Amino acid sequence: MPNPIAEFQTTLGTFRAEIFLDKMPVTAKNFLDLARRGFYDGLHFHRVIRGFMVQFGCPYSRDPNSPRAGTGGPPHGTIPDEFRDDARFSNEPGTLSMANTGRPNSGGSQFFINTAHNAYLDWFTPGPSRHPVFGRVIEGLEVVSAIEATPTDAADRPRTPVQVRRVVVMDREGAG
Repeated sequence: MPNPIAEFQTTLGTFRAEIFLDKMPVTAKNFLDLARRGFYDGLHFHRVIRGFMVQFGCPYSRDPNSPRAGTGGPPHGTIPDEFRDDARFSNEPGTLSMANTGRPNSGGSQFFINTAHNAYLDWFTPGPSRHPVFGRVIEGLEVVSAIEATPTDAADRPRTPVQVRRVVVMDREGAG
């Protein structure tokens, strides 16, 4: 069965991502369950760093000016790290990667979309950062580029908020 597609309807346009449910079942299922429940609808990108990534998924970002934006997670708490030898996806441009606090098993609802090849974030490379990739933008990468180009403040928060109005999960044929 083909992997599901998540359609992100944002204030800057729409992009679609394949979610690697076949290779990253724990991380992908967590994302898909949250998306299907409407958890991500109405949240804002809370961290944007040009030449690096755009980050999303904090429930406190519903208010884009909240000082807590970037510190929250899902109601069910964290999920286990998913480091699978048969799923060594690098943090390449356009990939969706699980954000975490740097501690083991601290991922939850927040993730980022790489806008550069951030191989040093790969879980299978030496170093302290370990971020598993669980999806890839397959359509609308120009929208991600527009989000990345949004002017930010000193805390990397977009000056003009970028909202994800809705995330729709569909099968490969487009049915929701």
